[in-house]
Amino acid sequence: MASTVMDAPATPAAAGRGSSAVVRLRRLFPTVTGNELLLAGTTLFLVVFGLVMVLSSSAIESRAENGSMLGSFQRQGLFALIGVPLMLVGSRMPATFWRRISWVALVGGLGLQALVFVPGLGIEIGGNRNWLLIGGFSLQPSEFLKLALVVWMGAVLSTKGQLVGRFLHAWIPIVPFAGGAIALVLLGKDFGTAVIMVMLVLGGMWFAGVRWWHLLLPMLVVIVAAVPIAISSDSRVQRIQTFFVGCQNTDDDYWGPCWQQLHGTWALANGGLFGVGLGNSRAKWMWLAEADNDYIFAIIGEELGLVGATIVLLLFLLLAIALLRIIRDARTAMTRIVTGGVLVWLVGQAIVNVCVVLGLLPVLGVPLPLISAGGSQLIATLLAIGVVLSLARSDARLRQTGA
Repeated sequence: MASTVMDAPATPAAAGRGSSAVVRLRRLFPTVTGNELLLAGTTLFLVVFGLVMVLSSSAIESRAENGSMLGSFQRQGLFALIGVPLMLVGSRMPATFWRRISWVALVGGLGLQALVFVPGLGIEIGGNRNWLLIGGFSLQPSEFLKLALVVWMGAVLSTKGQLVGRFLHAWIPIVPFAGGAIALVLLGKDFGTAVIMVMLVLGGMWFAGVRWWHLLLPMLVVIVAAVPIAISSDSRVQRIQTFFVGCQNTDDDYWGPCWQQLHGTWALANGGLFGVGLGNSRAKWMWLAEADNDYIFAIIGEELGLVGATIVLLLFLLLAIALLRIIRDARTAMTRIVTGGVLVWLVGQAIVNVCVVLGLLPVLGVPLPLISAGGSQLIATLLAIGVVLSLARSDARLRQTGA
């Protein structure tokens, strides 16, 4: 009898039930390997988790502004309903499709970004002119410009082959077009987004095979150029001073540049090991600015504690592992470059966001990918994952055919 009981889970029916989730994912996504399944599954989990945390972190502010606690959650849910199907559609496209549209996507992205300076279309939020107001919805073109840039870099650099080992071939036409894209974002005073775009460009070039000493000089130029740009805004100067000098025990500091950092730190400290419980945050009661966006990690830490915050970090680690495995198995240069750019973009931005909340970096104003509220960043990120899935699927077919 004991043997019968122990052997029961190994029956074909039980095995079928155990693999049903994987079967459904394989039907939902055009994937053929565990790498793509890991990437798709982790992405969807982060999106669902993000919706829960947006609902929790935005409920009080939404009630005060719109009379409904579900306002921000409903908008984010709508964006998820748009983004996930776009990811699915993108994952089914052949790799040649992305190569064909790369130049069109880049020019279109640059055009959209330029529209933020058109009166009546572009709007300023938090001192940054980086949004378009269309039909009652705000659109952040720089998020889609990131995606266009990474796909374009993959198409351009992959056609150069071994020539990327030469300095001029590595940086032309990257410098004029990528530099122009970053300059447009900086003209709108969005320093945080520009930093992520610089990371994306350098990461894509690294995975393209550009020699590290060919990256060193441009990196030094960027660092030197960043200094006058960073100090060109009074608010940025205050944030940088606060980071290096610290918050003094004065009313001016408390009610000024230290407010967000202090309340974010207090929210994390209040969470302890297991948190105060989902929905029970005190900081979200108008004490913490951008509680559902740039500082949503502080709300996660307060409500779910160190355990919940660690799980979020582990999920981004899983995302990084999935992308690195796709890079390792890549059969084409475009897959390696695009996936590498997306890796640096998403995981790098997540690291920057968490470091800001922890006080390890000055406040830069970048959201936590797939979790923070914001339709543009969610849709662009999901579409980027769809592009990676598409390229990985094409590479898997090449492996199967022995090409």
